[in-house]
Amino acid sequence: MSNRSLIYLAIFVMALALVGMLYANRKPQPPAGTAALTQVIFATDWKAQAEHGGFYQAVALGLYEKRGLKVTIRQGGPGINIPQMMAAGAIDYGMGSNSFIPLNMVEAGAPVKAVMASFQKDPQVLITHPRDDIKTLADMKGHPIMVSDATISAFWVWLRATFGFEDTQIRKYTFNLAPFLVDEDAIQQGYVTSEPWSISTQGHIEPQVFLLSDYGYPGYATFVLARDDRISEKPDEVRAFVEASIEGWYSYLYGDPAPANELIKQDNPEITDALLAQAIEKMRSYGIADSGDSLALGIGAMTDERWQTFFDVMAQNGVYDPALDFKKAYTLQFINKGHGLDIKSGL
Repeated sequence: MSNRSLIYLAIFVMALALVGMLYANRKPQPPAGTAALTQVIFATDWKAQAEHGGFYQAVALGLYEKRGLKVTIRQGGPGINIPQMMAAGAIDYGMGSNSFIPLNMVEAGAPVKAVMASFQKDPQVLITHPRDDIKTLADMKGHPIMVSDATISAFWVWLRATFGFEDTQIRKYTFNLAPFLVDEDAIQQGYVTSEPWSISTQGHIEPQVFLLSDYGYPGYATFVLARDDRISEKPDEVRAFVEASIEGWYSYLYGDPAPANELIKQDNPEITDALLAQAIEKMRSYGIADSGDSLALGIGAMTDERWQTFFDVMAQNGVYDPALDFKKAYTLQFINKGHGLDIKSGL
């Protein structure tokens, strides 16, 4: 077992007691008149935003309740660790940001799986100022690029393997746009739904945006995670949560997103209507949630083949032991049935 696995295991063991005590008494009590509904908590990976819109839409429109669930969304933020909370059983469902999260949990021995992938395309992008010498990702080889510490062992691995990027290009990204705005030669990472808009509005610059997924990056994003025991013991509940979430995503992207946006703004008063609107437009235009396999299989789709591709790249570059059973990271039991396609056609 790798040193990283031992560290994960130690963290999870400590989290079982600590997180369990913190959240055991915080489970919402059934409101009057909803005693028949199953109460569940779904924790997101960050503060409420458009990238969580499908789940908020499912709450706002009663799509979970229609399937017998009373879902409380607990927004994330700094210091909130979804893998720890999942391993400790402190929440019923959790959001996994990217394909590394379920695999890391398998490596650590945590009994958790991805049951749907809300996003077919990971929203990660690299961003430049307008410039003639960079028109593709490949053109960035040899140029300094600002990335976060976490990125170095994540999608940077794919950039090295696919385009020959080198670690000497790495510059530290602190999630502050100022260094980018003042340097016309700067390149930085971001989310397609966030940083490009901030750069445009704050710096009055129309940046060049390179979505990694459009260049072959095979990672999914915005997973719904569930513990193995819940999947085996309460499959009807898991199916209900997944199907309502899928319906919520179709409604949010192709219908009227206002009901979800009102709940998002209640949870996160700092977010603006303009930010929400542009993020929805970006998710639509780039096909973040609905493209590729989801066009036939429905939003939430995953395939063995794509998971194999992602794992092979990472294992071949030392991120994971090639012997790791990557299929323990996910299940296709509740997806790939075309759920929601009829809803999309009617919106």
